[in-house]
Amino acid sequence: MTQIHRLHLLNIPYENVDVQLQHPLDLDIDRIYEKIVISRRGGWCYEMNGLLEWVLQEIGFEVKRVNGGVARSIRGDASMGNHLVLLVRLDQTYIADVGFGDGSFDPFPLTEGPFEQRGFNFRLEILADGYWRFHNHENGGAPSFDFKEDPADEQLFADQCQYLQTSEESPFVMAFIAQQCVSSGYEVQLGRLARTIRPGGVEARVLETEAEFVERMQGTFRLNIPEVSKLWSGILDRHEEIFSDKDL
Repeated sequence: MTQIHRLHLLNIPYENVDVQLQHPLDLDIDRIYEKIVISRRGGWCYEMNGLLEWVLQEIGFEVKRVNGGVARSIRGDASMGNHLVLLVRLDQTYIADVGFGDGSFDPFPLTEGPFEQRGFNFRLEILADGYWRFHNHENGGAPSFDFKEDPADEQLFADQCQYLQTSEESPFVMAFIAQQCVSSGYEVQLGRLARTIRPGGVEARVLETEAEFVERMQGTFRLNIPEVSKLWSGILDRHEEIFSDKDL
């Protein structure tokens, strides 16, 4: 399972191009397979972890889908269902998550405490209300997500999937996002902001031209999507609204 998890992350980018282009998304595994495997695209958590779940089950792993809530520590229970989390049963329960963008590289045991992967420090915590909380590394884009071990409410996933791709308040609607695990850490594109994250820190720069943006999509993220160039004008328009000097 670890090798599958790593190879997925090293070869498939996390990206929200379809949301930005207003192409409808759902939870259907046939559509997800066609997009990621056949069309050689990336996806967001419902697609990335949805595909991993299917692969692991086809091999024979016991996998359970559970509702996660990214930034529930900030937004409360309204965030629940905005993240798909996979629990895999082996000698003990493991969390497998290729849909958090710049999170864990390997599956990790459902055990409270800190752990380290590739020089990045993470932590799993049990909260007083019965939820687990995964704490991302210090330079991660999202700080944490919460989940319980109960089987997923699939309608909650469907509702959040629709909200996250249509609401003007959704971060996926507000900003272009692409994230890719690389051997040394993570490459991240958030609007115009290009970030290279390594255990020693972060290098950041602002892209200046559409050509530079398209080249980074094709080179760093292996996203050869002709329509991606259409996103540049909107990225420019939203830059000042989204970012401040502290982001650089």
